[in-house]
Amino acid sequence: MDDRGVRHRHLDIDGCRLFLREAGPPDAPVLVLPHGYPCSSFQFRRLMPALSDRWRTVAFDWPGFGYSETPEPGRFDYDFDGYAGTLAAVTEGLGLSRYALWLHDYGSQIGLRHAIAHPDRIAALIVQNGDIYESELGPKYAAIKAWWADKSAQKHHPLEEAVSEDGFRHEFVGEVSPAVAAAMPPDLWALHWPLMDTPARRQIAIGLMEKLEDNLTWFPRYQAYLRQHRPATLIVWGPQDGYMPAGAARAYLRDLPEAELHLLEDAGHWLLETHFDAALPLVRDFLGRSLG
Repeated sequence: MDDRGVRHRHLDIDGCRLFLREAGPPDAPVLVLPHGYPCSSFQFRRLMPALSDRWRTVAFDWPGFGYSETPEPGRFDYDFDGYAGTLAAVTEGLGLSRYALWLHDYGSQIGLRHAIAHPDRIAALIVQNGDIYESELGPKYAAIKAWWADKSAQKHHPLEEAVSEDGFRHEFVGEVSPAVAAAMPPDLWALHWPLMDTPARRQIAIGLMEKLEDNLTWFPRYQAYLRQHRPATLIVWGPQDGYMPAGAARAYLRDLPEAELHLLEDAGHWLLETHFDAALPLVRDFLGRSLG
């Protein structure tokens, strides 16, 4: 089989059947790709074959997302610690001991918890719109902050409305220019929403938004990890992002002054969809220097 093609299979992790994508030679340096919300490993479908000549890439769907199972809450903790445990179990199940880690959206929170627990495994970081600085949270956090301040049904309603096909669509195209939005494939929301449109999965998505408040207490710990371990880091960022504007990217330089920062000016949160040709050379150059 050609190693450059993406291979698809399922992997049993702690009794949960996870959907897995892999590409590249089995013995090549590894890049692990945790996905964000409201997506799945589908978001890396172009990146993986584009790196497979030199690197092994691994992406999977979190429990309750994509093509993975949705265990009963008694069997799995649907919070950032639970997902960090899944990430550790996947890397251990695949026999991975050293790898670069992609940090995007919720994957940044989960990935950095993993890095704190296993610093010796982290060879490098690539950060794509992953916020860990409370002072730089963008205006789109307003609805979530309103609920933090007043946990009433009225303030909770916008969180519930966001978990819908229209809410998913807005996550992908709501903040970029019409020209950039035209490059965004509608499959991202039209195909993902039916996978998420179950009572259990809608509640998981809402619950993760609720848990962002507790996650703020981890922000100083994420920052301390970066200062202490100074991993080689590439920051590729789309500043047209209501949750994570340009200031959220620049803030990483407070703790990682040697990090490489690239703002793709008209890109948004999903730059691998719309600015792939600009991002790929940056990623390949960085991996060549930091991962081998």
